[in-house]
Amino acid sequence: MDMTTAQSMVLETLQRAANQNAEILKPAELKLKEWETEPGFYSILLNIFSNHSIDVNVRWLAVLYFKNGVDRYWRKTAPNALSEAEKVTLRQGLVSNFQEPINQIATQLAVLISKVERFDCPREWPELVPTLLTAVKSEDRLIQHRALLMLHHVIKTLSSKRLAGDRRLFQELTSNVFSFVLNLWNSHVENFLAQMNANNNEMGATLEKALLALRILRKLAVHGFKKPHESADAVHFLNMVFDRAKTMLECRKSLRSRGSNLVELTEKFIIHLTKVLIAVLEHHPFSYVELIQPSLEFAVFYVFTPSGETVIFERFIIQCLNLIKGILLCAEYKPAKVVEETKEPGTLRAHQIKMSFFTSDTLTEMCRKLVTHYFLLTRDDLELWDSDPESFATDEGGESWKYSLRSRDMNLFLALFHEFRVTLSPVLLEMIKNNHALVSPSDLSAILRKDAVYNAVGLAAFDLYDEVNFDQWFSTTLTQELKVKDNNYRVIRRRVVWLIGQWTGVKLSPELRPALYATTLPLLQGDEDMAVRLTASNTLKLAIDDFEFNTDQFLPFLEPSFSLLFTLLKEAHECDTKMHVLYVLSFIVERVGFAIRPYSGSLIQYLPLLWEESAEHNMLRCAIVSTLVHLVKALGTVSETLGPFLLPVIQLSTDVQQECHVYLLEDGLELWLAVLENSSSMSRDLLQLFRNMPPLLEYSSENLRTCFYIIQANILLSPEEFLNIYGQMIISSCNSMLSDMRSEGIVMTMRLVEMCLRAGPNVATELVKPIAIYRGEEYPMVMSMYLSMARILLCSRDVFSQVVAKVAQMIGETQEAVLNKMLDVWLDKMALVTQLERRKLLGLALASLLTAQSNSVLERFCGFLLNITEALNDIIKTDDMGVLIDSLLLTEHSSPGQDDACWIMKQNMTIAGEEAWKHLQFQILSTPLSSGITFKLRCLSCRIRWGRRNLNS
Repeated sequence: MDMTTAQSMVLETLQRAANQNAEILKPAELKLKEWETEPGFYSILLNIFSNHSIDVNVRWLAVLYFKNGVDRYWRKTAPNALSEAEKVTLRQGLVSNFQEPINQIATQLAVLISKVERFDCPREWPELVPTLLTAVKSEDRLIQHRALLMLHHVIKTLSSKRLAGDRRLFQELTSNVFSFVLNLWNSHVENFLAQMNANNNEMGATLEKALLALRILRKLAVHGFKKPHESADAVHFLNMVFDRAKTMLECRKSLRSRGSNLVELTEKFIIHLTKVLIAVLEHHPFSYVELIQPSLEFAVFYVFTPSGETVIFERFIIQCLNLIKGILLCAEYKPAKVVEETKEPGTLRAHQIKMSFFTSDTLTEMCRKLVTHYFLLTRDDLELWDSDPESFATDEGGESWKYSLRSRDMNLFLALFHEFRVTLSPVLLEMIKNNHALVSPSDLSAILRKDAVYNAVGLAAFDLYDEVNFDQWFSTTLTQELKVKDNNYRVIRRRVVWLIGQWTGVKLSPELRPALYATTLPLLQGDEDMAVRLTASNTLKLAIDDFEFNTDQFLPFLEPSFSLLFTLLKEAHECDTKMHVLYVLSFIVERVGFAIRPYSGSLIQYLPLLWEESAEHNMLRCAIVSTLVHLVKALGTVSETLGPFLLPVIQLSTDVQQECHVYLLEDGLELWLAVLENSSSMSRDLLQLFRNMPPLLEYSSENLRTCFYIIQANILLSPEEFLNIYGQMIISSCNSMLSDMRSEGIVMTMRLVEMCLRAGPNVATELVKPIAIYRGEEYPMVMSMYLSMARILLCSRDVFSQVVAKVAQMIGETQEAVLNKMLDVWLDKMALVTQLERRKLLGLALASLLTAQSNSVLERFCGFLLNITEALNDIIKTDDMGVLIDSLLLTEHSSPGQDDACWIMKQNMTIAGEEAWKHLQFQILSTPLSSGITFKLRCLSCRIRWGRRNLNS
């Protein structure tokens, strides 16, 4: 097939793939997928998206397929990798495509080139950057713009490499091109300013090129210098940023007055100038030291003085606040507690600049401006409150501080207050004093002012600990303000209840907790504003989450709290709101425990309905499952009404075939375990639920511990039935995982196996044979768990013999040789076992081996006696009556009678030599394990002491 025919076929297939009809689209996508590995396919794609006469959607699709192919097949070691000859042709075609008329396709092409460059530059593609720099100098405006766009993406990709060699190459590139790009940027900015004065139609294109050059300079300045302050060009550029920002702010003001559509692009340019400063501060704090003073002067002038307010806009304010906070919190600018002991000169210099700038007057003005201006609720805020109170109540939280002006204001206020607490505390206390009295419900400006001050006091609660008598304030003014029910006063009610929550864990006497509960509950009632109710619910949660929380104090308020929160949960509409309220309810259930039982019925009835309604909201379902975990634990039993709901929830949450398991798995496993722990018997549905477990054991190790707890709970609940059905699968999974586990995982696995033996010995003895083989681990805890497989010997000597035979077959040795090695390890490592119950188990197993007719045992007879005696000495103690008892034996009578023990000892002492030992063996081993373990070991100890003297006589 010739190239023309192949290109026609690909073009036709791309046209079908761009069709919106799924019946046409799907086969075309499959065909393109099939061609991805065919030689020449990407050359055809290059020809298609380079042909400007072809439909835009088809060209767009072609460049996307090419870009995806670079990710999969460009690397030399990739399966079905492109040939080097084809790569050369493709690179030549890509680097000559500077006249793309469609912006979106041009952007995708620039990204595509940067992806290829990441693999090939500079070795296989050394001409890329020189070619782009040459194109940037072109007189053709389109070529110039496209070349700058490509250069931007190339520099962005190169700057993201972090290997030492790559960083060194990028630094060399920066030293070669930085001056050129800086001059280019200056040229474009000057052209834009001239065109703006002349109202030239080309100023938009010029500003776009200036912005692209600025983006390139940012990457070069941040990642292209080890120490930017040592480069004259970098220092010159950073100092120019302030002047350019001031100029562009005036340009934005002028363009806005003209109604120009370039205002948004100008704002992007200004924001990117501030991003340059913030990025250099973050990556090169010591290079930024001499820029601290101009940065603070720049930011404070525009944000905190009347002169600067006329040209600023919200995103610029946020960036300025980010810059100030970055300087305040920079760890490299923090001196030692004793400033003179600071060794780093850059730290001392930065500290001196900060302290000289942040004078008392400056700090006071900034604090007042933040509180009385930026903290005030705006008209838009109040409109949002009226139209969507749930969104308003949740918008102030989260991680939006870098992008939300209000959150940014609060963060800067906290940073300032924490750094200069001595200076700012009197300022804030004065504000509290001036706004202390009750205000008129009709005076909205006074209400908003008080709201702002209370907001500041709540944020600075920890720093004001010694300055504010909160108990008195709470008991007098704050409780009175909560009683004013005017609509405008909802602002104060919400802020006051929030303020109480902030101070609860800081400075509120335990004696006032009942008053706090009593004050908060009326704000949860249905006739209250929704935003106030949500804030009150969070305050209640903070009060309960406190270290000094007293359950007895809260019990009188438990029923109304739970009832009001449940009503709030039903009346909330937003998913985030329901999650928040459900979290508070769940937290109350967790803290009060069994006391919640009388009031849980309504929640139990509502949760299934909420579960059905939240089918599209996985995070809400996470909250529901978490609540169910606490509810089951608090109830102490799985009720008949809750049981049929719980098992389908667990089934869905732990099924790896369901997409939602990514969100629900962890909480679903916790719920599964809680249900098992609180079930009195094993039901058929609960047993069938275990079908979800095999994939989970293979899925990952993140939840393996919880999975093992679930298996153990199933074993304890119904040992023989459960092990008969799932035992083989469990042992097989455990056996396959052991080879990849560290010591902690091996111990956990062996404990599970031991649980099988202890709970269902009749079934488990046969099941555990594949995993009962010692694997040579030397770690004491692992050794202890492997040696505990001696329980198999006590359960069934036949199975133990089969294990020995299997090992012998696997390694090609005799059974006698294998037994010798096992006994050597056993006798040598038994001393490493520190748990008394395991030492006793090993001692009993050794004693049982004494009856075996084996030379391996007889040859190690003294070792047997020594280990048994040491185990016996560890577990025997004398009770108050002077009787020797087994400290681990739990029976109706703590030990056999003293006379019985003495009679056995006397009988054994009258018999000599080998016959005495045989008689003692019979006495020890013929007694059932459950009726006298301690008694048998005590007799053995007596006989050992005698036998050491007389056994050979």
